[in-house]
Amino acid sequence: MTEFDPIELKRIRWRSRRGLLELDLVLSKLLETHFDSLTPAELAAYQRLLELPDTDFLDVVNGKADIDDAELEGMIALLRSL
Repeated sequence: MTEFDPIELKRIRWRSRRGLLELDLVLSKLLETHFDSLTPAELAAYQRLLELPDTDFLDVVNGKADIDDAELEGMIALLRSL
C-alpha cells in the first residue's frame, strides 16, 4: 500500500469530526495519541470505518456491534481500548 500524502491525512482528520459527542471523544483521543504512528494499512482501515454512519460506528466502538472483517479488527480493537 502506498503512503498517504499530507493533504489526504488532513482530510482523514477532518472526517474524524463526528456528530455524536461520545464518538467524537474517542476519535479525538485516537488523533492525539496514535494517528501519527498508524501504518498505511491501519489508515486504510480507519478510513473504511469513517464511512459508517455515526450510530453504527459508535456501536462498533462500544462493542455493541461487530463487523466481520479481518482487515478492520486491529483498528476496532485500538478504538475500543481508548
